[in-house]
Amino acid sequence: MTPSSASALPTFDVREIPFSVRGSWLNLSPVVALHTHADAVHLVSHRNGMHAVLRCEVVGAPDDVTWHADAATFTWRSGAGTVTAVFDGLRTLRLRGEGLGLRLADAAGGLTPFTGTYLFTDAVDGSAVFTSYETGRRYRAVALSGRLDVEGDEALGVADRAVVLGADGQPWEATLEEIDAAAQPFAVTRSFDEVVAAVAAELTAYVDRIAPWRTDATPAAELAAYVLWSATVAAEGLATRESVLMSMHWMDKLWSWDHCFNALALAAGEPDAALDQLLAPFDHQDATGALPDSITHSEVLYNYVKPPIHGWALRRLRARAGRPLTRAELTEIHDRLVRWSRFWLERRRVPGHALPYYQHGNDSGWDNSTTFDVDRVVESPDLAGFLAVQLEVLADLADELGLPSQEWRTQGDALVTALLDELWTGKELVAVGARSGRASTATSLLNLLPLVLGERLPADVREVLGARLEQHLTDFGPATEPVDSPHYEDDGYWRGPIWAPSTALIEDGLRTSGLTDLADTVSARFRALCERSGFAENFDARTGAGLRDRAYTWTAAVYLLMAADAVARA
Repeated sequence: MTPSSASALPTFDVREIPFSVRGSWLNLSPVVALHTHADAVHLVSHRNGMHAVLRCEVVGAPDDVTWHADAATFTWRSGAGTVTAVFDGLRTLRLRGEGLGLRLADAAGGLTPFTGTYLFTDAVDGSAVFTSYETGRRYRAVALSGRLDVEGDEALGVADRAVVLGADGQPWEATLEEIDAAAQPFAVTRSFDEVVAAVAAELTAYVDRIAPWRTDATPAAELAAYVLWSATVAAEGLATRESVLMSMHWMDKLWSWDHCFNALALAAGEPDAALDQLLAPFDHQDATGALPDSITHSEVLYNYVKPPIHGWALRRLRARAGRPLTRAELTEIHDRLVRWSRFWLERRRVPGHALPYYQHGNDSGWDNSTTFDVDRVVESPDLAGFLAVQLEVLADLADELGLPSQEWRTQGDALVTALLDELWTGKELVAVGARSGRASTATSLLNLLPLVLGERLPADVREVLGARLEQHLTDFGPATEPVDSPHYEDDGYWRGPIWAPSTALIEDGLRTSGLTDLADTVSARFRALCERSGFAENFDARTGAGLRDRAYTWTAAVYLLMAADAVARA
């Protein structure tokens, strides 16, 4: 195989993947809320939550309107007419129409003191300005050429509010900006076509950095890179670093384990961005050392605590990174991992118990896994495995920095011993109730994740876990519940569908456990699944159909990881 030559920008269905650019908190999409598709594309903001601010309706269409998106432009078409949008910066859309107009309408449909938008004409510069209560921002429309009409100027209460561009069918160009209380007039320094070329060049350079290995055998690499690039938002609000959100649909958060997979996909080509991804939740570490469950622009939640996969991620990140991490960076990571590990050792162990516990399935990231059917508060094999790996990585890092390490080695060894003594039945790994001592069901793929311990597990245990994994393996990858299980559901979240993070952890665990043929099979099937069905939140294990959110970054990230490794092996 040889690297693929430069290709056209990836194209996509905007009903599945939003149109945006790296750094922007805005996108164009007909997806306007949880599992909700509108019949028109909207300008959507992810400040203060996901909010469809303006409805974008084509004016003067002689035929049905179609949508066309590539990584640089979004275009409405009808007959010979077009309206095209491109991001000129992070908060401005450049709009251009030929033969068609565009109506930017209040998406809320009404105004009360606490909802919707208000539209007025600015008395200083004549621009049309929507104010949005939901986002706390303003949206300013300015005609650069052609006609601009305002409907519902200064109207209160329920009313039609809209800015209409190019209503007369003549060529026009305009800007639509998100601003704060006020802003200087937008300075046009480039032509529309120059802006398009610059965005295309930016994405192409990004793809070349994070997927230089791509070949004809990895046909989804460019689109996977676009999913990551377009879901990256600038540091703002409670997002203290540039961050890759899970999606620019309704899953517009950074959860404290998903960020690890995105960091790994960026490590080789964008190591600084990868480090920001790894450290983002640590900026909100609480007094006990716990990481937040999730972070958004305006909200940090601590109601659940995701699993400690960060040692595993750091080991893989350093192996892939495009540059060595500095001593200062490693020291910062060490100190944060110490606090994070102590949380589990000191705050999440029953007195006298060796194993840490989850308080709910949401803590594991596997919200409704069958592992939690008997008890919700459980000492789980995956948690013991992850924490043991993290303590091993932490001990190695402490040695490298000349810091104390024996505590971490002793604690890690004790965890592996307890895992085998208390959760291994001789035939399978089970979770047990932290208070009841009752064994869980053992059909969930979750119970096989201690494979990440590799050779720290006895050979016979690894072989049994590998054999159990084959019971989960479908034509598309490892189902989170075997398809012949009485608990299996096609769209059952963690009770059947195939997920990227579980697949990545299993594939790596198989490989480090010496089960390389099985690891190769898992990788090949998951890559083929993404090439066929895109980068959905999860997939039907029997049909391979994408489920839930259709533009999920950790799915794109895991595809890139596995594709890069497959090319290297080939």
